[in-house]
Amino acid sequence: MSRMTLKKALLLAGLSLMGTTTMAEPIPVELQQTDAGWQLLRGGEPYFIHGAGGDGPLEQLAAAGANSIRTWGGDVGTLLDDAHALGMTVTVGIWLGHERHGFDYSDKSQVNAQLERAREMVLRYKDHPALLMWGVGNEMEGFDDGDNPVIWKAVNDVAAMIKELDPNHPTMTVTTFVHGERIEFLHNRSPAIDIHGINAYGGAQVVVQFLEEGGATKPFVLTEFGPVGPWEMPKTDWGAPYEQTSTAKADFYRESYEKAIAAAPGMALGAYAFLWGDKVEATETWFGMLLDVGSPTGAVDTMTEIWSGQAPDNLAPTVEPIEVAGSTQLGPGEVIDVGTTLADPEGGDLRVEWILRADSGDYLTGGDFRPAMPDIEGAVIDGRADGAQVKMPDEPGAYRLFVYAWDEGGKAATANVPLLVKGEVRPRMPFPVYIDSLENMPWVPTGFMGNTEALTLDGANTDNPAMGDAAIKIRYEGRHDWAGVAWQHPANNWGEQDGGFNLDGANALEFLMRGANGGEKVSFGVGLLGKDRAYPDSSSTEIKDVVLTDQWQRYVVPLEGKDLSSIKTGFFISITGRRKPVTVYLDTIRFIRED
Repeated sequence: MSRMTLKKALLLAGLSLMGTTTMAEPIPVELQQTDAGWQLLRGGEPYFIHGAGGDGPLEQLAAAGANSIRTWGGDVGTLLDDAHALGMTVTVGIWLGHERHGFDYSDKSQVNAQLERAREMVLRYKDHPALLMWGVGNEMEGFDDGDNPVIWKAVNDVAAMIKELDPNHPTMTVTTFVHGERIEFLHNRSPAIDIHGINAYGGAQVVVQFLEEGGATKPFVLTEFGPVGPWEMPKTDWGAPYEQTSTAKADFYRESYEKAIAAAPGMALGAYAFLWGDKVEATETWFGMLLDVGSPTGAVDTMTEIWSGQAPDNLAPTVEPIEVAGSTQLGPGEVIDVGTTLADPEGGDLRVEWILRADSGDYLTGGDFRPAMPDIEGAVIDGRADGAQVKMPDEPGAYRLFVYAWDEGGKAATANVPLLVKGEVRPRMPFPVYIDSLENMPWVPTGFMGNTEALTLDGANTDNPAMGDAAIKIRYEGRHDWAGVAWQHPANNWGEQDGGFNLDGANALEFLMRGANGGEKVSFGVGLLGKDRAYPDSSSTEIKDVVLTDQWQRYVVPLEGKDLSSIKTGFFISITGRRKPVTVYLDTIRFIRED
């Protein structure tokens, strides 16, 4: 992902699809309650959702037996057209701001602007025949009790507006599970919401129990379900969660569906499996039903059978957990032996690959984008179908060993095991914040501030970079006020999560910067999280009101004598507005040790 537009976390989900939309008559969708319970009627006929969310190949999803896809937000003109051509529907997500991203629901101007964006989207797509329903927000209530009344009012205001403009499609909002005050607040404070969308992973199998105990009367859709989440799995002594094998995940998809959907007739309207495609979240393989090379895993086989009623002829390989001979806490350069059991259900040959990667440490991202971790070249001495011999790096830190297996039909199995090289973890200098790309970087530019709606960030701009192939382009279109962005670890960390890096080996941050025209005024620095936060930056430094030229200049933030033991905000910049849009370029941001 090279371009990130503020307040569109939907881009992090990879579903910003733009294009022209086919003009046609809408197919009315009605929510009906009978003696048998709730059901959807589309075009007067019963409609049960067999769907997924993600940006994987739509044709492949339809071929697997799915009839619907869900988005989280963004322009969906092309997606609606493509879905309609395949006989599929779309639950169109309307993104609502998250407080953890800096959205302030007590700020009427932000809330009103959000409502107007929603209105524009409804007017644009309400008559498309592929539209199934409107998804009003995703986990905007947060991860705690979900009891902020101003958020629920904003949700209801959007839903009520939709009902005024579009009588042909129901409204749904999506919450994190159903604990806390979610059921009460959704029912009592958001009456314009027709359907309760629920994201649940390890807890999917008890969703129905929680709904019944909470007195829920509205029907529900399981809007995300899949493997057990990293926040729910057992952990190593150093805090790294164990990940299910792809075989165990496939079994869990089935169990979740049977206990949350099949067991709730009259309450459940269907489900969207997560994630149709691939995504780096916690690890490179945790949630994706497909690998990054497009290979289907066992989860696709499971859902194909659920959607179509028939299992595929060719099933994905199976894999057992990786077993380490000896301790998983190792010395620098230590050689270890590992084993596993791989099998092809059809008895064919398997292609096997073992990869050692640094572990990200970002296990609780809330669905936000994370870059892939680099492979450790030369670590695997001998990789086989039944195991491998691996030499650990000399550098202390957390690692994860992956095994991948492909059958002759291109289907895949994966497993991994966390490993630790003992010793003091200290980053090598220079330590990057940005080099050519937003991917594979320790911090992520998710901390948007100020007049965020007027700010855009392009992390792979090729207009005259100072070094390498690309630079960062930040454009602020606000006539007054200011806006900014902070590079955070983990993503969207405003002090509610632990994280950060020990940069005690550094004594400065350096970067290159220029303005598009010269005269632009910016402020920048390191560390934003004060001692009032649960997890503050260990130090902070800011240089204010620097006036730029139109030529690349080197800038330095002195850090000598600063406590750099836990820097969660690796860099931040703010831009002061002018009468005309302000454009600033950044390149090669890194911590250094100057002699």
